[in-house]
Amino acid sequence: MRAVIQVVSQARVEVGNQVVGQIKRGVLIFLAICKNDDSSQAVWLAKKISQLRIFPDQDGKINFDLAAVAGEALVISQFTLYGKTNRGQRPNFSEAAPASQAVPLYEKFISTLRELGFKVATGHFGALMKVSLVNEGPLTLIIDSNNE
Repeated sequence: MRAVIQVVSQARVEVGNQVVGQIKRGVLIFLAICKNDDSSQAVWLAKKISQLRIFPDQDGKINFDLAAVAGEALVISQFTLYGKTNRGQRPNFSEAAPASQAVPLYEKFISTLRELGFKVATGHFGALMKVSLVNEGPLTLIIDSNNE
């Protein structure tokens, strides 16, 4: 699994012209599932992200995790994070899991965050979405469960 995590003061996602998910302070997570991923990676990644000390304390140092700031999460499926561009001009997405495999792992990731006590908003898996955010810091990280 691969995730791009952005610390945000707010974020929302629209499908069509309807807001389907929005959060206040927390993290926006773009999540991609690889063909080789399994549910243990979904659990590991959700726990890892929730425990990252990426929020500033009173002195401006990044010392707090998501729970410490009562943060929320917006999770957006984004298979394009597995796009390879080393050949030609069209990205190759062959490493991304097919929807039949990716949806249960996407849902496991979300349910794990919820079980950890976080408010989680989502987009619609596979839909064309418009994502708006206010990035704080800016602080953006990439985590790949296959490289950790």
